[in-house]
Amino acid sequence: MKLMELYRRLLRHFGRQNWWPARTRFEMMVGAILTQRTKWENAEKAVKNLEKAGLLNPVALAKTPVDKLERLVRPAGFYRQKARRLLSLAKLIADEYRGDLDAFLSRPPEELRKELLSIYGVGKETADSILLYAAGRLYFPVDAYTKQILHRMGLTPKNIGYEQLRSFIEENIDRDLAVYREFRALLVVLGKTYCRKRPLCQKCPVSDLCSWGSGGRGNAKMPAEG
Repeated sequence: MKLMELYRRLLRHFGRQNWWPARTRFEMMVGAILTQRTKWENAEKAVKNLEKAGLLNPVALAKTPVDKLERLVRPAGFYRQKARRLLSLAKLIADEYRGDLDAFLSRPPEELRKELLSIYGVGKETADSILLYAAGRLYFPVDAYTKQILHRMGLTPKNIGYEQLRSFIEENIDRDLAVYREFRALLVVLGKTYCRKRPLCQKCPVSDLCSWGSGGRGNAKMPAEG
């Protein structure tokens, strides 16, 4: 089974997801941090609080007292950590790039990724989400849903690492920004709807492609190094 076949089947079943649900690139970046370890609905409440306060731009956000920011992002959970992460991101853009988001996001992709990863609390999934959805770069964010789905389908082993899984996906799907964005979203929807901790295999629209659903229990060898 090829990944593009899985993509096309999911697209037919669920339709286009049109991620990321944000009006500006900076709002998307803020959302990527706020949605860490919580549901998007909770993160969205915090985003709306920031919007009402006029803080969805890096310069204004960088000047915000941390205690005020904590109150605004409280609906997203882990509000103390997330407030500091947002401040770190905003201050980097405000101080090093004079608030010019275009200058920040237009850096060479590996340099931009390295800089994102240097920000307090920004890990690989968050950095790659920003690269894909805000900067328009071909980096596929890997989350727990993606890892679980591809393992259950027998495509990857359970213990595969982040970078190896990202490389496997990127080597087996079309180098197209729309495909990257939609496939990432569709895998999340599949994981939330059917491929849960206790999977609903009998209802899953792609169970016929899946070794777990057919009793194979996700047996797979480690992908060869590229």
